[in-house]
Amino acid sequence: MQNTIPQVLAAAVRRDPASPLLTFYDDAGGDRTELSGATLDNWVSKTANLLVDGLGLSNGDTVAVTMPAHWQTAAILLGVVSAGVEAETTDPASADALFTTPDQSTTTKASDRYATGLLPFAMPLRELPTGFADFVLEVRQFGDYFPGAPVTEADPALNGRTHAETLAAATSRAAELDLTAGSRVLFDATTHPDPIDWLLAPLVAGASIVLCAHLDRTKLDARAGSEKVTLVVA
Repeated sequence: MQNTIPQVLAAAVRRDPASPLLTFYDDAGGDRTELSGATLDNWVSKTANLLVDGLGLSNGDTVAVTMPAHWQTAAILLGVVSAGVEAETTDPASADALFTTPDQSTTTKASDRYATGLLPFAMPLRELPTGFADFVLEVRQFGDYFPGAPVTEADPALNGRTHAETLAAATSRAAELDLTAGSRVLFDATTHPDPIDWLLAPLVAGASIVLCAHLDRTKLDARAGSEKVTLVVA
């Protein structure tokens, strides 16, 4: 029984650490990034270590994540909640740290601010906004294993919900979307931007994810075939 989001992720990694857990496409730029469970877990651990060891955040703090659906967004959100910190995607004003993209206009009191260009191969930004650190450069300095204190189901997780409440919402959405264990699900990031849908519901259900930004629907059938997709949510 997994009662927290880190437990759900750990279970997904244990099931098959080497197979693709999250595959990301951006049809506007041609990017394709494939992350196994082990690779995604490394990014999550690095992010959690950045928050705890680098910024000194802990339970009771909040991190704003104002980013579109993307594999880096997945790593950041899962890293935040693994660190025992609440992720906030809708109201960043009072957050203690911010992760965003240069094109976002975000109001926040956070003094620790990170930007990412969501570029192929996790390339750093060529021009960094004033007052921001580059997420992909900073996070690489931290370890691939996060030894943090266990998170409880009553701890805040996402947008005012506890881990238990967030997982309940994800479980409900998984049922509504007909997600099942072992399925490989293709999501249109534009029509399903909520991480409850494209990230947590598949993880709770035991499914793997093909996340498509700026989806070119003329490529949908071919992509579903090449990625061995069993369900399209578009």
